[in-house]
Amino acid sequence: MKILVIGGTLFLGRHIVETAVRNGHEVTLFNRSRSNKDLFPDLEKIIGDRDKDLEQLKGRKWDAVIDTCGYIPRIVEKSAEELKDSIGKYVFISTISVYKDFSKPGITESSELARLGNEADETLNNETYGPLKTHCEERVKKHFPDNQLIIRPGLIVGPDDYSDRFTYWPVRIQKGWRIVIPENTNYPVQFIDVRDLAEFVVKCIEENRTGIFNATGPEKEMHFQELIDACVPFAAEDIDLEFIRIPDPFLEEKLAEHKVYLPLAEAKGEWAGIEQVDCSKAIGAGLSFRPLSSTVIDTLVWYQTKPEDYVMKTGLNAETERKIIDEYLQLKK
Repeated sequence: MKILVIGGTLFLGRHIVETAVRNGHEVTLFNRSRSNKDLFPDLEKIIGDRDKDLEQLKGRKWDAVIDTCGYIPRIVEKSAEELKDSIGKYVFISTISVYKDFSKPGITESSELARLGNEADETLNNETYGPLKTHCEERVKKHFPDNQLIIRPGLIVGPDDYSDRFTYWPVRIQKGWRIVIPENTNYPVQFIDVRDLAEFVVKCIEENRTGIFNATGPEKEMHFQELIDACVPFAAEDIDLEFIRIPDPFLEEKLAEHKVYLPLAEAKGEWAGIEQVDCSKAIGAGLSFRPLSSTVIDTLVWYQTKPEDYVMKTGLNAETERKIIDEYLQLKK
């Protein structure tokens, strides 16, 4: 198949391209060539800004386009409108953040979606990210009513993840010594290895699937403690490892005081269901998951390629973690 990828060099897009090429498909990249521009030297690359350079795609035909970087409805509509007569299928990478109510578990593809009060608002932040994606989906459906595939991932993890929201835990546990974790670790978490997601996206195209799929994992409910347990075997052997379990009230107070947070913390209150999204439709369509241990070790191997002075984007630095531990242990005396 001939596949056009909008983006394709950063994280999920990069792995989608690798998977498509490995499966024998002919891939063309369309992006601004700002991230990892040396990737995929053997592939056709069309350099341009999707907001103003779409004319470069005129006169071409592809079996599918995979839009990995659509965030603004106006811009996504430009792409969909321009490509509607030259593309067999529009694949849009959306997010589970499109849903309106996360207070209860079991969100399905038909659950109510969040929308902006002002659809012309293009401000992108934590509050508008989900609603903007909702409106992006609508623009795709408008121009591809019968041949659109919309994928709604949860937290995407693994090699090349630039958010550090999963990576923090394998890396921190590998370093050993005293580690802050919540007192209760028996709560559900969801995430998906980027390679499993990429394989599912390509598989859906190959099987000519359409419609909407929640895509996170694992297949069965996983608790945060299972992630911790999966990381422990890779901890440094020459350094003691001790988990300091801190009760939520004290931990939340100290995290707020230091203006930091622990990734994959327990979802509560209005967010209680965000780690229990129903992905049975995607699993029925062939979404599969590699062992958690594989994601952990491959993330650690990839992390070793980062500069020595790299600073994690989330989690606790050594000084803050030490302060929280010392204050908690002093309180217990």
